[in-house]
Amino acid sequence: MDARSLRGLAHPLRMRILDLLALDGPDTATGLGRRLGENTGTVSWHLRHLADHGFIEEETGRGTKRERWWKAVRAARHLDTNDFRDDPDSRGALSVYLHETVQRDFEQVTTYLAEDWDPCWRDAGTLLRRQDLRLTPRQLKSLNAELEQVVDRYRNPAPGPAGTAGEDARPVLVQLQSFPRRERDGG
Repeated sequence: MDARSLRGLAHPLRMRILDLLALDGPDTATGLGRRLGENTGTVSWHLRHLADHGFIEEETGRGTKRERWWKAVRAARHLDTNDFRDDPDSRGALSVYLHETVQRDFEQVTTYLAEDWDPCWRDAGTLLRRQDLRLTPRQLKSLNAELEQVVDRYRNPAPGPAGTAGEDARPVLVQLQSFPRRERDGG
């Protein structure tokens, strides 16, 4: 993702709109406005903005001239935050993007925890936390690439004295959250 795309996406409402379209499929400004508690005109403006930046596109062959259906563009996008930290023109957008991403993830977890799930789904979800790791930056990068399957390989059974894992090792917090979510129809 380049700086222009980041600035185009980094708005709380645009990020929520894109998330809904990516998770639940195509919708209209009216439908999204109702789901988000927002004015249809406002949602429509943000939809056009997302389309201008290539995040969404109109679903052709569906709707009318007054009722346009929008869908998320399925494209692999990679955001390397290091590309933007030293760019004063993008730093604010990066801050908004990261804040909204963490907020969205938090809201999704709390929604899942508040909902009544069948035991097989409730028992399949997890909120995994490991705080007893000491890693170098290289080890942390490796751990992130391998994800949850290898977390235990990097764990220290008991925290040792500083410097045991290398002078530049730091305490690292790893979290894993996987859980079901309700579909648009409530199923």
